[in-house]
Amino acid sequence: MIQIPENAPFAPGERENVEKLLSGLSPEQRVWLSGHLAPSGPVATPVASSRPLTILYGTESGNCEELAAKSASVAKKRGFKAKIRNMAEVSVGDLAGIENLLVIVSTWGEGDPPETAETFHKEFMAADFRLEKTKFSVCALGDTSYEDFCEIGKQVDRKLDELGATRLVDRQDCDVDFDDDHGAWLEKVLVSLGEASSNGAAAPAPVAQPTVEYGKKNPFPSEILEKVLLNGEGTKKETWHLEMNLEGSGLVYEAGDSLGLIAYNAPDMVESVLVATGFDGATEVTLKSGATVSLGEALKSSLDITALSRAVAKKYAALNGSEKLAELLGDDNKEAFRDYVEGRQIVDLFEDFPVGKATAEEVAKILRPLPARLYSIASSPNANPGEVHLTIAAVRYDSQGKSRKGVASTCVADLVSEGDAISVFIQPNKRFRLPASAETPVIMVGPGTGIAPFRAFIEERGEQESAGKSWLFFGDQHYMYDFLYQLELQEHMKSGALTRLDVAFSRDQPEKVYVQDRMREKAADLYTWLESGAHFYVCGDANRMAGDVHEALLDIVSEHGGKSREDAEAFVEQLKKDGRYQRDVY
Repeated sequence: MIQIPENAPFAPGERENVEKLLSGLSPEQRVWLSGHLAPSGPVATPVASSRPLTILYGTESGNCEELAAKSASVAKKRGFKAKIRNMAEVSVGDLAGIENLLVIVSTWGEGDPPETAETFHKEFMAADFRLEKTKFSVCALGDTSYEDFCEIGKQVDRKLDELGATRLVDRQDCDVDFDDDHGAWLEKVLVSLGEASSNGAAAPAPVAQPTVEYGKKNPFPSEILEKVLLNGEGTKKETWHLEMNLEGSGLVYEAGDSLGLIAYNAPDMVESVLVATGFDGATEVTLKSGATVSLGEALKSSLDITALSRAVAKKYAALNGSEKLAELLGDDNKEAFRDYVEGRQIVDLFEDFPVGKATAEEVAKILRPLPARLYSIASSPNANPGEVHLTIAAVRYDSQGKSRKGVASTCVADLVSEGDAISVFIQPNKRFRLPASAETPVIMVGPGTGIAPFRAFIEERGEQESAGKSWLFFGDQHYMYDFLYQLELQEHMKSGALTRLDVAFSRDQPEKVYVQDRMREKAADLYTWLESGAHFYVCGDANRMAGDVHEALLDIVSEHGGKSREDAEAFVEQLKKDGRYQRDVY
């Protein structure tokens, strides 16, 4: 509990009431309150004045960079001399001599480091120097739907401890809804640092002026201006173009950023969960957030009812007491549980292991909040003022004998129409940007919906004077049905906003042809562009396409640059470090 000093201007009973109130507030509420009550005159110098603090981050989608910036802002207001460093831009040796170190790092896919942090992570895990003068704490971002939840943060935390650094506070593991957990972690870290520098006196509260603005915590209800199916009749694909209104939101973005979309679960998905559990949708439940709503509304708008993870299964097993489920979750059965989870969703867990005596509220509280979905923005703000566009493929598939579907993509496809509103926020992606100079050539590889940010890039180049050359590799299944934005791309070719266009339609001939095959066909020209300073971009599927494109790039650099495999890898790695090789993969 927060304690108010005895010399504060409160009577004993008042001091106790204030302590209870403050202890029940979230970190965000404390920041708001401190700004609201702050005096207009000079603010006293904080106790921890000018104490150095380094905040090191490793990010894939930009979340860790955003949290690092927030952490630095709060720390500076508490009197710390805070600076942020990107793992992509530092060497392991730079850690030597750091007095206070905060690490904010995400885990990508199945236990991998963010792409931009791969080199740092590899070198750091092999380091053997000592950091006995360093105090540290780690905030790890992850997704509980993956088995290796927050694995990279856990590895960094263990390694810092092995190197002799002193842990300030325990590592904080954050799920996709990370803001509150990060805020609570940062508060504990700064108090710990403040106490270390002031003989037990807590650091003063941060000073911040309250503002009302739209963002992740307060998404903007954006009206759908246009919704168009991009695929032609006869295709198996279902790709939607969405144009949304941002007028009056105050939200701004750049080509390369993403849009966070707050979707909701489909009625049939909600009904399947109610049937599997036997609960009445009208039953009132109090969620972990403190809100009291009907179970049906909670399952629709607030809770993730699809992603089946080990974390959810363990909590559920503790509720329903199933010995069979407990056995499946045993440490000796990890492979069996992975096999069980494959292709299944939370409704399958409820069907296979009945809820028993568990209540609706108990079950609701084991489910994580419904996460926002991020989509690469498909428009240039300069070409489309007051609007933001998306390119979304509806996800539908069969697994374990059932028809399944993606939450956000089919919400867009099935549940909303022009004139409806969807809540959105901007997610900046500073690691996926056009070159600073409009004259620098760009090569873009974006099959399927991976074309989205490159539509934005091409539009942006069309708005710029003296724009440099641009080359797009696009691919999909069929030319007749799946050539997304074909007419637009042809118009851009005529205007000069797009210099070259190479396409690969995999199902239009007996042998499958992909974008990486087209790259190899144009290898000599591609390498010439790279040698002339071109930036290379990839967007789309991370599981196969991105790796295949990377291999093709290495082969091209090796063959046409006359380099060994090792030298080609070093060349491509340098492209990454120079910001000339950027990926937005998912």
